Amino acid sequence: MKSGISLQQMLTEVKRQSEAKVDYLVATPRLKLEPFGGSVYLHLYDESGSEPIEPLSISSIAHRQIGTHLKVPAVYYDRMLKEAPELLAQNLNCWFAKEPAQRMLRTLDGTARAYLSNRYRRIDNLDIARVVLPILGALPEASFESCQITDSRMYIKVVNPRLQSEVAPGDIVQAGVVVSNSEVGLGSVCIQPLIFRLVCSNGMVVNEAEARRNHIGRVSTTENSHMIYSDATLAAEDRAFVLKLQDTVRAAVDEARFSRVVNTMREAKEARMNTANIPGLVKLASKEFHITESENDRVLQHLIEGNDLTLYGLSNAVTRYSQDVENYDRASELESIGYSILTMPARQWSRINQMAA
Repeated sequence: MKSGISLQQMLTEVKRQSEAKVDYLVATPRLKLEPFGGSVYLHLYDESGSEPIEPLSISSIAHRQIGTHLKVPAVYYDRMLKEAPELLAQNLNCWFAKEPAQRMLRTLDGTARAYLSNRYRRIDNLDIARVVLPILGALPEASFESCQITDSRMYIKVVNPRLQSEVAPGDIVQAGVVVSNSEVGLGSVCIQPLIFRLVCSNGMVVNEAEARRNHIGRVSTTENSHMIYSDATLAAEDRAFVLKLQDTVRAAVDEARFSRVVNTMREAKEARMNTANIPGLVKLASKEFHITESENDRVLQHLIEGNDLTLYGLSNAVTRYSQDVENYDRASELESIGYSILTMPARQWSRINQMAA
């Protein structure tokens, strides 16, 4: 499992961001981009034509969301941003005015971090932490193995050492849970079971049993831009989801579910791979599960080092490689991909074996 920061460090940053972030409902004609110093900044105007805040830098996430909303192809958008920021500002300002819309602008530390629909339902990291941490903390001997806040998501990964089993002699796995949330429109609130392999500290996310809550709510409208004040923690309309979150956290470390996953691992341990062309097989599997060519080489390396030429060994090579990835978001995706490989249908595994021959 990719190492992150401590729970206390994460909570400190969550609280800091909660106090520092400001959200606005924006009528797009009151937005204007201006090039400066080889980049572009976002200006926000009120009804009098004054700027209530300093110009904002724009995160890569917000840039992509602006481009998507205004139907500017990503390749062209990125080229203008890099080579002709004046042209980018001119293009976007034209479309802001020509196609007026209501948008939610999320800001933090002087940066526009997200440009979202006015139907976006804010379920923030602090809200989620307040709901799930008391439940996670009540697990006997709960171990917070990895926490992190990236530009796109918050992650809490917890292991329950009291619920463990052997896949093979000496290969012990423990049950856990992953809680994640995106405040910038890149994913639902998500709670998923986690399998933690002690022999190499691998984390595998069970991506077929999860609870989600989409960030979609009522439409907010405004003639002008204005600050959105914080809601009460998970408003009344979300109480049902709070209960579902709590139930899912508990179910994620359910013994029966954990046993089913362990049995799947044992079956995968018996699914031998065709050793006639191991690099070719790994390349085929990587392509099917959206592992890049450069990542494929490292997965192959870990497969050989692990000396387990089975479907189980291949899935563990992917999750072991996730620990080497610098980007925490991508590492978490690879933990989920490892489980997808582990549970691929027998027909698909047979086809990959045959094609690699």
